[in-house]
Amino acid sequence: MNKIYYLSTCDTCKRIMNELDPLDGFQLQDIKTAPITPSQLGEMKKLAGSYESLFSKRARLYKEKGLTQKTLNEEDYKKLILEHYTFLKRPVIIFNDKIFVGNSKKVVEAAKETIHP
Repeated sequence: MNKIYYLSTCDTCKRIMNELDPLDGFQLQDIKTAPITPSQLGEMKKLAGSYESLFSKRARLYKEKGLTQKTLNEEDYKKLILEHYTFLKRPVIIFNDKIFVGNSKKVVEAAKETIHP
């Protein structure tokens, strides 16, 4: 299944989704109104290789909770992502068993080239 996990209030997510348009055959999930489930996160981890690669260290809560001072393990990353949507690096694009995580230019370009060759 082709899917995009995004935040509808995030201008960067909106811009990237516009760049990827048309998104025919994609299921869109706003992670604020439809939180990710443990099984969805497990699927993302399987494709990405680790929970850490799905984790956003730019999230405001990351600093507010003092997590910058702690050493986190995979279980911590998993728990935090499920606990609050801001910890998921966004957007997460899944296309034909390939995953593209985050909003770096390189990731967005790779997603574009894969989705619309």
